[in-house]
Amino acid sequence: MGFAVEHRTENDLTVVTVHGEIDVFTSPGLRETLLDLIDGGALHLVIDLGDVTFLDSTGLGVLVGAYHRLRARSGTMAFACATDRVQRVFRVTQLSKIFTLYPTLEEAVDAQTAVVSAGSRSRPPEG
Repeated sequence: MGFAVEHRTENDLTVVTVHGEIDVFTSPGLRETLLDLIDGGALHLVIDLGDVTFLDSTGLGVLVGAYHRLRARSGTMAFACATDRVQRVFRVTQLSKIFTLYPTLEEAVDAQTAVVSAGSRSRPPEG
């Protein structure tokens, strides 16, 4: 399977699905996609890593960079990590203490939707 990144928007949530390996060769494409989405106004991301077969430190750096950019804009990011291999990378690097990881995409979307809804209820109405 080759590397590919897809995204879709559901209400205020953007789901980014990554396929293949995230490494030194493919990370620039992932970085460009994430930064374009964030700079375009996407503030709440769910990154679906269920089809990711490999994740190296360069890929982790891209995810951390996107996370910091989102945080600076009061955004959020969560991950759906179906594979043990990818979950292990987050645990070994201790990024599982920073990032919110869910076993399935459905759980990640549901949780992020609740976070986004709670955040919008706590803001005063615009107008």
